[in-house]
Amino acid sequence: MNDWAPIAKEYDPLKAGSIDGTDEEPHDRAIWRAMLARYVPNKGVTGDPHLTLFVARLNLQTTEEKLKEVFSRYGDIRKIRLVRDLVTGFSKGYAFIEYKEERALLKAHRDANRLVIDQHEIFVDFELERTLKGWIPRRLGGGFGGKKESGQLRFGGRDRPFRKPINLPNMKNDFYGEGSAEKRNWSREGARDWRTRDRDHERGRDKRWPERERSWASGESERDSKEERSRGRERKDRDR
Repeated sequence: MNDWAPIAKEYDPLKAGSIDGTDEEPHDRAIWRAMLARYVPNKGVTGDPHLTLFVARLNLQTTEEKLKEVFSRYGDIRKIRLVRDLVTGFSKGYAFIEYKEERALLKAHRDANRLVIDQHEIFVDFELERTLKGWIPRRLGGGFGGKKESGQLRFGGRDRPFRKPINLPNMKNDFYGEGSAEKRNWSREGARDWRTRDRDHERGRDKRWPERERSWASGESERDSKEERSRGRERKDRDR
């Protein structure tokens, strides 16, 4: 627990799939896929990864010009790369922005996250593909974030940091009645009380049962006598 941190220092798909980074077995197929993946960062990407921001959740209509207008307020920008579909040319909703100075990068990282651009709240983080060891992208089952509906949330990033694990005490002894002598005595006394109550209840029921039988029998005899009297009246009426 001494090396625990809310943000992953190295990417591990198994840990990223756990809310506190302690899972020992993958809980979805995407984690298996990420664990088996052999991903190599895109060599065609240029620029300094330590001066580059990752900007996601963009409106698909947001342009490079709009991003430059917003992010240039934090410092001088060297390059903006809005990722587009190779076939359609439409935006995929995320971009990479490289600054000239680290000071501007840090300021944008701190202040631009959750800004609203073109009616969309954006997400801003450092570039991880070339800076985080072991990185696996989302399309291969890795990454950070995700949606609850998919059941494939990933933790350890800025959007969803790890939660600190809770060390639960060992409850086995108390659960099986092996705790303190006081608790054992209490449980024994409680058991005796319940057994005594059960015996008293049984005895009371045995006493009450004959009484109920007698009352039912008397009720039956009364009904029979009433029926006999009514039949006798009917015979007398017929004889007249």
